[in-house]
Amino acid sequence: MNRSIRKVAVLGSGIMGSRIACHFANIGVEVLLLDIVPKDLNDAEKAKGITTDHPAFRNRIVNDSFQATLKATPASLYSPAFASRIKLGNFDDNLADIKNYDWVIEVVVERLDIKRSLYEKVDALRKPGTLITSNTSGIPIHLMAEGRSEDFRKNFAGTHFFNPPRYLRLLEIIPTADTDQGVVDFLMHYGELFLGKTTVLCKDTPGFIANRLGIYALIQTIRVAEEMGLTVDEVDKLTGPVAGRPKSGTYRLSDVVGLDTTVHVANNLYASGEGKDESRDAFVLPEIMQKLFDNKWLGDKTGQGFYKKIKDEKGKSVILALDFKTLEYVPSGKVKFETLEGTKAISDVYKRFGALVAGKDKAGDFYRKTFADVFKYATFRIPEISDEIFRIDQAITAGFGWQYGLFETWDAIGVKNMLAIMESLDLKPAEWVYEMLAGGNEAFYKVENGKRLYYDIPSKSYKRIPGQDSFILLSNLSNNIVWKNAGANLYDIGDGILNLEFKSKMNTMGSEVIEGIQKGISIAEKDFRGLVIGNEAAEAFSAGANLAMLFMYAIEQEFDEINLVISQFQQTMMRARYSSIPVVVAPHTLALGGGCELTLHADKVVAHAETYIGLVEFGVGLIPAGGGTKEMALRCSDMYQAGDPELNILQNAFMNIAQAKVSTSAHEAKAMNYLQEKDQIVLNRSRLIAEAKQAAVDLAENGYTQPKPRFDIKVQGKTGIALFLAGITQMRLANYISDHDAKIAGKLAYVINGGDLSYPQLVSEQYLIDLEREAFLSLCGEKKTLERMQGLLNGGKPPRN
Repeated sequence: MNRSIRKVAVLGSGIMGSRIACHFANIGVEVLLLDIVPKDLNDAEKAKGITTDHPAFRNRIVNDSFQATLKATPASLYSPAFASRIKLGNFDDNLADIKNYDWVIEVVVERLDIKRSLYEKVDALRKPGTLITSNTSGIPIHLMAEGRSEDFRKNFAGTHFFNPPRYLRLLEIIPTADTDQGVVDFLMHYGELFLGKTTVLCKDTPGFIANRLGIYALIQTIRVAEEMGLTVDEVDKLTGPVAGRPKSGTYRLSDVVGLDTTVHVANNLYASGEGKDESRDAFVLPEIMQKLFDNKWLGDKTGQGFYKKIKDEKGKSVILALDFKTLEYVPSGKVKFETLEGTKAISDVYKRFGALVAGKDKAGDFYRKTFADVFKYATFRIPEISDEIFRIDQAITAGFGWQYGLFETWDAIGVKNMLAIMESLDLKPAEWVYEMLAGGNEAFYKVENGKRLYYDIPSKSYKRIPGQDSFILLSNLSNNIVWKNAGANLYDIGDGILNLEFKSKMNTMGSEVIEGIQKGISIAEKDFRGLVIGNEAAEAFSAGANLAMLFMYAIEQEFDEINLVISQFQQTMMRARYSSIPVVVAPHTLALGGGCELTLHADKVVAHAETYIGLVEFGVGLIPAGGGTKEMALRCSDMYQAGDPELNILQNAFMNIAQAKVSTSAHEAKAMNYLQEKDQIVLNRSRLIAEAKQAAVDLAENGYTQPKPRFDIKVQGKTGIALFLAGITQMRLANYISDHDAKIAGKLAYVINGGDLSYPQLVSEQYLIDLEREAFLSLCGEKKTLERMQGLLNGGKPPRN
């Protein structure tokens, strides 16, 4: 069946239902969100004279749930305007409308009887061929389809999204024995391409894959920590970014998810594991989890869990951590372990794992015990929950935000090395691991001809991981590097296209990266037909310029050096714009400061939907000087030609820079004019470089010609400066900004308006770039600017709105 998803009905408007509805709205789908009709009028409705026939009453539950989702952070929608794509209703009045919808997703309460009752109605109302899926996380999929029509059962499966659906990449697809294979193939493809998910095919087993292993790992981590006497802060430090996992660590993650949710899943896994799971007792709650659950200290939803936020005597928010011995909340302490200190110099997480398990202190013991335990458990889950190791790793990384899966981590440590540790702890894995090693296969994964292979247990051989043809993974292309330095790699990614990858810390743009951009363009102009600038970094596309180098020159008052550095940076940005080959930039996560400026100068941008982009230099007492201020003046000038109020347009750009505003999505970046209509937004991060390469190929094949520098940028001169200075003065008098903020804003107003010109007129890019550099240099000598730079270098964060 040739399916096209234009309209989706979501049944159930709770936290997951409303957020799933929002994510479909994000991709442009029309959504119908339904929930039950309330039983009785509330006091507010009675006071207003509302009757039980009134839509405000009948849709109260869905309205309240949806409004709560719209107010929640992080935002579920890429843009608030997308809320208009979602229509609200109730099961009594609007369920019949599902006959007009292509996909019905059930997200009601986790009770089999309620789901079956709803499905009976759905089966009678849906049109034949309509997709029906459930977002259940615990109820067996096949039980829900029992008694339904043949067409229902053929088109029914589990589609388990992870919360929040916009941000977590995992979508587990769980067919039943009756599910049509075409439906399975469609869901796998649609989830990956249109929803931007890592779609993982799962068996209809308790907890499917991610929750089965993720909850096991979480509970066992807490159990080991309890046995070792480790504090909440210590465990979250050990299980955070240092181990390639989210900043939430273990206990903070539990607070965010809700301890009741974790307990519910754990109890289900324990109940369903009898006679099937040799480690079933691991799902019995550790003592501390049971105490918190009994006390209803469930985490963020109850105001306290493993952590508690309070206000101190000065009204400042303070995070306290639970002391397990006293069950009182105490100030967080500084965490220090010899193992962590010894691995600080290892920036690559994959290379760090071996050092972590080799530690001689408590941290090393913790890593050995927890890694060995979960590795052992995972080996015994094959073939129960999956036949292939790569599906297990995909589910864990996409569902829980780990950089590396269980078998990938084991590979990083060394299979034989880790096996020895496991045996020493009496945690021997399943027999197939020994058979793999006996066959001369010493790793779970390997790369051949740029493609990743996994060890296939039944055939005792390596097979290609399916679906790779849609992706370009730079980590698989080490043999394709045509040039490199300490800060960048240049890859031949085929079809006459090069890819420049930044390799500095947070991909900041220092001299090596600038050299890489220049070199990449030069080589591409000589021997190739296009350049992509993109990377696979987890934290940032680029966090901007190398502030440490700039601070060093500024503190020494080396203004000639600063002038040279900024001049080279500007020239590099302009070369990206005016090279003879197309330059496509592929930003993701953070693209700040210089990372944003590089994006602004691309021939085309192919951005991941979750790209947070902005010119943030104001936050450290500077203005954008890598062409960023110039480019916003240029883009505003192009908008003037459409007849919009000129100073209003310019003021929006000015305020975005002056507030160091960062977009909360690629769609918002379009509204801020950091991305343009010609630019492309990609939902699936794994497709980003492949899509950027295709964009470069298309530009080359469609007759790309080298653009010419602009001399027609309309600036406002003194008229615009006077308007902006009046606003700056008012804000200063009202104490909204400091004297230094006013000075920076004045410099920005001067540059973006084209300087001290008597009347609005046309200027060149070079003219504006020179103004940029002059203003930047003057601010580098300011004491307050140096203080702000030093604060950021000492552990502060880039300004975010």
